[in-house]
Amino acid sequence: MSESKTKSTKRNKRKHNYIPVIIILVIIVGIPLLILNYQVKRSGLSQKEVIHRLLRKSGQVEDRAVSLNDGVKSEKVDFLVPSQIGQSFSEPPLISHISATDLDKDGLLDVLVCDSRQNTISWIRQYPAGTYTEIVLAEDIKAPAHIQAYDFDSDGDLDLLVAVLGMLFPNNDKIGSVVILENNGSFQFTKHVVVEKIARVSDVRAGDLDGDGDNDLAVAQFGYDDGETRWIENLGKWNFESHNLQYLSGPINAEILDIDNDGDLDNIVLVSQEWEEIYCYINDGKGNFQAKLLFGSSNEDFGSSNLSVYDYDKDGDQDILYTNGDAFDYIPPQGRPWHGVNILENKGNLVFEYRRLCFFTGATYMKPADIDNDSDIDFFAVSTWNLWDDPKSVSLIWLENIDNVQFVKHEISNNPTHLLCCEPGDFNNDGLIDLVTCGMHTFPPYDRMGRITLWTNNGALMP
Repeated sequence: MSESKTKSTKRNKRKHNYIPVIIILVIIVGIPLLILNYQVKRSGLSQKEVIHRLLRKSGQVEDRAVSLNDGVKSEKVDFLVPSQIGQSFSEPPLISHISATDLDKDGLLDVLVCDSRQNTISWIRQYPAGTYTEIVLAEDIKAPAHIQAYDFDSDGDLDLLVAVLGMLFPNNDKIGSVVILENNGSFQFTKHVVVEKIARVSDVRAGDLDGDGDNDLAVAQFGYDDGETRWIENLGKWNFESHNLQYLSGPINAEILDIDNDGDLDNIVLVSQEWEEIYCYINDGKGNFQAKLLFGSSNEDFGSSNLSVYDYDKDGDQDILYTNGDAFDYIPPQGRPWHGVNILENKGNLVFEYRRLCFFTGATYMKPADIDNDSDIDFFAVSTWNLWDDPKSVSLIWLENIDNVQFVKHEISNNPTHLLCCEPGDFNNDGLIDLVTCGMHTFPPYDRMGRITLWTNNGALMP
């Protein structure tokens, strides 16, 4: 009996000895699994892709690009003549987005304006040619961030899709919304609030995402610490249903396109904040999306500022145009050696090669155009966050395309400062590319301000 008790006691001791080991193993294995599953849920990636994302850290790629390509700088050519159009101003302008759009389809380019100072959407109509008159189309749109002119209801006129932050400066409150201004054909607009009381909305785009013949919406919600990416299904008769794709903070852009050429529309999203990543949501044609990480920087201060898509090398696929120069965390802004203008060249099969075109402090926006009429695609780029106390700091440049690999950097102007957006177009129908820019004057100096500036091409680049 005594020997049996002794053996039982030894077994119990061994069991007690295993308990701390089991607890340690649960902690070592369980907590990382919880973190992994949490990141899977937030990002929309698979477990394997999240592990690869955490381990890979592609920051070395863009760091090498900084040292290898600072752009070839050339002489300044005065080929754009600036003039202010639209309303006058007495306070520093806070224009958050513009779009060069022929809203009335009269053959003359107009300008759509998101004004975060006045909380309005307005239309700078060009009529007759060369005369610009600003008309407020909607009021009480609090901090509009992006506007797209799109025939959402397929009735033959252009409606206006508006992403609404709710507040220009960072905020965690659920104050964002998506608004569609329905055009009645006579430029009277009915306001439809598609969704509201969500994390601050930075972008909304339209397209048939589920293949049912009507237009749906892709939405980027920057938020602050709690942003999201979603698509919104059109149920008809101005009823909608939301589908969340990702729960990361800092989405800036949501571009709709068929990136894999399979006949349906996908979604590319730029996520900033501490993530500094570009995602593609691959559509199965029925509104079911699979997330894929296309690019990510290990530099949490990389400063992603804008993304758009364009086949700049004319090889039949869509490339990604990408600027990084956000310095909103620093007042006054501080330049970083990695700020600049970049391309992610489409290599096929959803593989993109990062290439930096040039260094540009505070770069916030780039747009493609054949600026010098030589049949290749050049780029305009602007800076909001340059070092404006230095009078040599430039707000507007153009990059001359030499061979789709080498680009020559040309400075255009340092006045106005704080340029947030640039939109090229032939405003006077003379066959030359003009430009319109907007000012986001959130910090001093306030000595070279502009609200909406039209830059008319005088032909000086022509042979």
